[in-house]
Formats: sequence, C-alpha cells, structure tokens
Amino acid sequence: MRRIAKLSLLLSIFFLFSSQAVASDSYFGNSSEKFVSGIANAVTGWVELPKNVILTGQKEGPVYGATIGLAMGIMHTVGRSLVGVLDAATFFIPTKPSVNPPFIWQDFSRETSY
Repeated sequence: MRRIAKLSLLLSIFFLFSSQAVASDSYFGNSSEKFVSGIANAVTGWVELPKNVILTGQKEGPVYGATIGLAMGIMHTVGRSLVGVLDAATFFIPTKPSVNPPFIWQDFSRETSY
C-alpha cells in the first residue's frame, strides 16, 4: 500500500510539471536559453580575468588594474564559471540566466553582476 502511494505521488508530480510545461509557450525557450548560457559561461568564465584587469585599469589606472582588477577578475572567473555550471544543471527550471550580461562577449565594457 505504501509503495502505491509513493508511486501515485511521484506520477502526480510528473503530471503537474508536464502540464506547466505545455501551458507555457516560453518554457522551452527559457530553459534552452538557460542551458546554453550556462554551458557558455562554464566554458568561457576564464575571460573574466583579463576583462576585469582591462576595465579596472581603464577606470583607475594600470597599477590598480594589475592588483585590484586581477583580484576582481579571479573572483568573477570563479563566480561566472560556477553560476554557469549551476544554470546548466538546473536548466529544466525555466528562469532567466543568473549572470548579467548572460554571455561574456555581450557588452564587454560593463561589469558583471549576479
């Protein structure tokens, strides 16, 4: 009896999520966008390092860029890569990508936010 109850609960959960997927026109678009940006961010996260050195150097000067920019670049490299892995792993939950800008090559002159 307990096994049947667990199976019924599991099937009803699957039915609930499948009906939401069919009802939403943008489910597949949002989840595919999240998956693609997650994979791209996991692979290209290392580009945050030179990006932050360059941006900080342009704003504050070359010494500041080589020190503070390098530290910020390391932080954003780890952040973008980890968020990319997380977005790719949870793509079936259709939310917007967690990193702004969603791809490293979009708006290269803007700082990354999460």
